[in-house]
Amino acid sequence: MSQLIDSDESTPLLRDDASSDDCQDADYKSRWRSIRIMYFTMFLSSVGFTIVITSIWPYLQKIDGGADASFLGWVVAAYSLGQMVASPLFGLWSNHRPRREPLACSLLINVGANVYYALVALPPAGNRYHMLAARALVGFGAGNVAVVRSYVAGATSLKERTNAMANMSACQALGFILGPALQAALSFIGETGVAVGGGGLRLNMYTSPALLAALLGVANILLVMLVLREHFVDDEGRHLCAINYESEDQVELQETEGDIDPIAVLTSNLLFFVIMFIFAVFETIATPLSMDMFAWARTEAVLYNGIILCAIGFESIAVFLVVKVVAQRVGDRPVLLGGLSIIFCGFFVLLPWGDQYPLLQWEDIKNNSVVNQTFSSPLSITPIAPGASNGTVGPRGCPLAQSWCRYTPSIHLGQFVSADVLIGAGYAACNVMSYTLYSKILGPKPQGVYMGWLTASGSGARTLGPVFVSNVYTRLGPRWAFSVMCGLVAAGVALLAALYRRLVPFSVRHHRRAWDT
Repeated sequence: MSQLIDSDESTPLLRDDASSDDCQDADYKSRWRSIRIMYFTMFLSSVGFTIVITSIWPYLQKIDGGADASFLGWVVAAYSLGQMVASPLFGLWSNHRPRREPLACSLLINVGANVYYALVALPPAGNRYHMLAARALVGFGAGNVAVVRSYVAGATSLKERTNAMANMSACQALGFILGPALQAALSFIGETGVAVGGGGLRLNMYTSPALLAALLGVANILLVMLVLREHFVDDEGRHLCAINYESEDQVELQETEGDIDPIAVLTSNLLFFVIMFIFAVFETIATPLSMDMFAWARTEAVLYNGIILCAIGFESIAVFLVVKVVAQRVGDRPVLLGGLSIIFCGFFVLLPWGDQYPLLQWEDIKNNSVVNQTFSSPLSITPIAPGASNGTVGPRGCPLAQSWCRYTPSIHLGQFVSADVLIGAGYAACNVMSYTLYSKILGPKPQGVYMGWLTASGSGARTLGPVFVSNVYTRLGPRWAFSVMCGLVAAGVALLAALYRRLVPFSVRHHRRAWDT
């Protein structure tokens, strides 16, 4: 095995390699304290996103009954569109100013946007567009992910980076667990909730998660402003000059010889686009798909999908622990290739098959008005669930407006859960490996703008993914939607295989370090 891998030592989750001398070094302690603040920032960013993701669809239906699944795609995409615009800007800012500044600014935007999201039901009209704007602003604030990852990449040696990136992804997964778990817990408040003040705001299962995310954002701002310090090290872990950082041990940052491989950078961005597109499709379609296929009511869909996403988060942490060990033995690229293969299997499993069909919402059109009745078939009637008339539950089943409901076989719960497990595991492996490999390809160059572009490519995927899947799913059904996803993942595997030898660390490309995986 290579010199690089031989020099690595396996570390448990959220523990970092260090000699006893390093542990006594003030710079080392300050550096890792600041890195752990970035871990926590990533954790809270993940919580802030996932804490509302399972309730967006029922919340949208409640505040604007005319909104359909296509508009849901735009609402989910708005978050990523905002992040795509903000990421390069915050990355550029962090290259020239202390990273505390863009982090604090982005977190402040995020706090305000979450409060705005909690208030979108109050305006007398245009509620769906207020939700769209609120999610776009939340995403704009989440553009700090580029700053967080560039900070960790610049503050770790090549030896430390895989562990650090895996740790950060594990913190992201912890947030991914806690967010849906909190949403599921807060769902017991109900859709009515309690009135707060005299302005019409109600604390319910839709608004309370957003307000909690805003409160966590305030705590994050305090940590960034009071604890975070600037650090920048070379591939060997020696301190280099950084903005607002001084140390007797630091060495002057000199112009690094050699250029970054543009083909490797472009390929990494394309692969990351595919990975994030996959998960954007998955997270967007989970709630509508489960409501259509399993006839779950809105509250049931929020609760059950919250539990499923929570379980996927636990699975992701286990995957990160395995990835840290496997990547040291076989390298980053094989793990990335394996993760994409697992995702392909997940979408293939999700394809509809069999001779059973979903329950239908049968709509009788009389005098241009819709009479709500729910049918299990054209010949048998299922009574509307209690509360459907006042909008607290709503009709169950697959709406007849989606013509494919009449001829597309249903997706079984076992298929749904199996696909969740496979896609969750594959995505976790691909996510951490794509960031780790990308940071190694960039080497000692300033990474703020490059990480901004990577985050922007992922945000672009999360913008297009929800729009794609909501429209294809609504018009053509899950068979077409998931078949296209299988083709996209296969294209990603082919791209990685074709350019496999170009995706190597900067120091390996310039013959400064051996690397045989």
